[in-house]
Amino acid sequence: MTSDGVPQRTGNNLDPWYANYAERAAGLAASEVRALFAVASRPEVVSLAGGMPYVSALPQDLILSSMDRVMRTEGPTALQYGSGQGIPALREHILDVMALEGIQGSVDNVVTSTGSQQALDLVAKLFIDPGDVILAESPSYVGALGVFRSYQASVVHVAMDEHGLIPEALRQTIAHLRGQSRRIKFLYTIPNFHNPAGVTLSAERRPEILEICRANEILVLEDNPYGLLHFDEPAPNALRSLDPEGVIYLGSFSKTLAPGFRVGWALAPHAIREKLILAAEAAILSPSSFSQLVVSEYLSSTDWRGQIDTFRGVYRERKDAMIEALGEYLPQLSWTNPNGGFYVWVTMPDVLDSKQMLPRAVKELVAYTPGTAFFADGRGRHAMRLSFCYPTPDAIRVGIRRLATVVNGELDLLDTFAGTGPLQLPIKPGIEPAPPTDLK
Repeated sequence: MTSDGVPQRTGNNLDPWYANYAERAAGLAASEVRALFAVASRPEVVSLAGGMPYVSALPQDLILSSMDRVMRTEGPTALQYGSGQGIPALREHILDVMALEGIQGSVDNVVTSTGSQQALDLVAKLFIDPGDVILAESPSYVGALGVFRSYQASVVHVAMDEHGLIPEALRQTIAHLRGQSRRIKFLYTIPNFHNPAGVTLSAERRPEILEICRANEILVLEDNPYGLLHFDEPAPNALRSLDPEGVIYLGSFSKTLAPGFRVGWALAPHAIREKLILAAEAAILSPSSFSQLVVSEYLSSTDWRGQIDTFRGVYRERKDAMIEALGEYLPQLSWTNPNGGFYVWVTMPDVLDSKQMLPRAVKELVAYTPGTAFFADGRGRHAMRLSFCYPTPDAIRVGIRRLATVVNGELDLLDTFAGTGPLQLPIKPGIEPAPPTDLK
């Protein structure tokens, strides 16, 4: 404080306003995924890092004709502010989309958003106080971890395996936290074609997970951007279809149409819906009327289900190319084999560190996302997420061959300096070696 009562600012050489930020700003940091987008833009690098949809599989004339009709028939509305809840016609279409996964809802309880990421942020803003606990799968979506961190929450991971979240691990984790008198606000889960793990929560486990949360009065936040992008069998019906009052459901058109429209939604219990609308209006006044009307027109006038089938075929071909290349070039590792979505989760020997390896991989002209990006507690160094959604099958094979050069080079180097003969690589399938014994 100066002599005349004006607060004294203290900063640093890079940011003179550093001392003025709110405490929650300390939770804002560039994710490892975001840092990789610059690498992905280099044409010589095969990027297996970012989860960018292959929008070239979407015929441009479908979008252009939808835009043209919107501007010709509803131009003034498209260019104007709209409702904070979203355009009713689009919300009706969203009910049709969710019905494919067993959800029956009311248009009144749908809130459109600027991508499902904004809906995720609004839910976090409504529920999280500093120090609250958010339960999340181990590993979990990096974008969600960033949101929870920005609201000063403590993320506690719950073990999963090839069948998704483990009910007994969830039960024990809740009991452990309750024994410490810690407040749990909700369970965040990606049950279908998980990001980053690629696994799907089994139909048998879904009612049990919901019953555990009901018994402990824990809200469930179901994030489902990939649910319609299955390869063989559809995913089980959404968690929301089994418990409408205990689940907030997040959906998005970013993966089944195009991310550039930035249109997502939340389906929430009635009381929560009201607060979501107020929070949305406080944040952005209203989502884009133009984007909503174009998406609504697209859903009204095209065979959008057939287009999703096209996307499924494109992504299945790419996934098959990745799994085949991993088997050929890196058979000593283990990986998940997803039935949909965008991602394969690769587990390496404990002696390797995917984050430290990344610069060497970029030098070999291949990029991936280190496993540490998907944990709030520093784990994941011997894992990586590989995205098969964007590169062509041929490019994927080239990328995996380059990745094998990096991995095998690291193992050879360690062998040389260890001086004890070849490294043993006993890797068991799964998302992580074993659930943590203390479940912290």
